Parts: sequence; structure tokens; C-alpha cells
Amino acid sequence: MVILPAIDMKGGECVRLLRGDYATAHKVAENPVETALRFQGAGAQWLHMVDLDGAKDARMVNRETILEVTRACDLNVEVGGGIRDMEAVRSYLDNGVTRVILGSAALKNPDFVKEAVQAYGERIAVGIDARGGMVAAEGWTDTSSVHYLDLAMQMEQAGVSYIIFTDIDCDGTLSGPNLTQLDALNQKVSCNIIASGGIATLKDIVNLKSLGLYGAICGKSLYSGSLNLAQAIAAGEEA
Repeated sequence: MVILPAIDMKGGECVRLLRGDYATAHKVAENPVETALRFQGAGAQWLHMVDLDGAKDARMVNRETILEVTRACDLNVEVGGGIRDMEAVRSYLDNGVTRVILGSAALKNPDFVKEAVQAYGERIAVGIDARGGMVAAEGWTDTSSVHYLDLAMQMEQAGVSYIIFTDIDCDGTLSGPNLTQLDALNQKVSCNIIASGGIATLKDIVNLKSLGLYGAICGKSLYSGSLNLAQAIAAGEEA
């Protein structure tokens, strides 16, 4: 199982949120480039980056900082937040980013997702963020009436290979991931599932790996010290 350390950008700073609430944003690191290089030094292969301003404003806000990080490290970088059209997709994928994550667009504009997948294949991931099982969008400020499993099946039919699933109620809480919803998702679709939200300890990594998931995103746990990245990577790689 792949471990993806996370850097969330807001106002040009590395921050973390609690349950997606922008009012709870607090800085967790001084420099995103130094943070990425530290993750790389711990053995990470991937980096998960989110433009929080972009997710809320529906446009790329922290793009230059994200590309600076991408150029400075040897990590595979996946980026989400504010990617709403093919121009935005190209502006990342043609400048060193390995994979882009379409979130709100998957809910609001599924034809765009199909177009992106046809053009870039496995370099397109979809982020499904749910509150009470219902998909949320626009930086989690808008909760829909669409069930997360229904959207996942729609994305599978569109050819999406990677789905990043977040239970918003778990995000930033260090209370453990929603194993029940993740297992249901992994059983329902053939896509590679990446877990996000609530991961706190090595036990959480072991539990996620036991579900047969493709990957796990770790954010607050790494910054708070409740999870050691090198140990998490080793646990993810164990046969």
C-alpha cells in the first residue's frame, strides 16, 4: 500500500483543517519545499498536495507554489483543488505533476472527467469527499444529495482508475479512518482506492492495508508526530 504524505496550501502556507472547516486552518510547517524534501528523505515516493484556496474559489490559486515544490523534489506529486477545466489539467500535467485530482468537477461536470480520462488516462484521479455518506463539493462547503457509492460507480464507468475517498467527519480529527465506508467502496468498484481522513497511528495503516486498499494519505498525523512516516511506509510495503 502506497503512503502519500500531504501538504495542504492556503494563502501560500502549509496548513491543516479540522473536518474541512476553513476557519480552523492553522499553519503546520514553515516551507512547503523543505517539507516535501523531508518527506522524500523519509522514503516517500508520492506527495499529495491540495490547493485549499483553489477548491473554494474554483480556480488555481497556489499553482506556482505547488509547481515549485514539484520541481524541487523527486517525488511523484498528485494535486487537487480548483481544477475545473482541461486548461487547468494541462497546466499541471505538462509541468511535472504526475496526477491531478478532480473533485467538485466529478459531481458537477462528469463529461469533463470523461474528457480528461480520455486524454490522460491513469494520470486523472477523482476525489470523493462525503459527509454522512453524501458527496460534498466546492471545498466541502456544499453537500449534495448524491451517495458516495453512486458517484464512485459513475466514475468507474467514466474510466477513472484512482479514487481518493475522504469521510469529512474524520478529517483532521486523528480519530481513525472510516473503515466501513472505505471497505464498502473498495468492494463496490474496481478502481484503486486511496484512503484519506482520520489516519493517526501505525495501527490505522495496518487496518487500511488489511482492506486491500491501494493507498493512504497522511497529513495531520505526520505533523503532530502521532505517526512516523518511515514506519508507515514500511508497514504499507510489508507483504
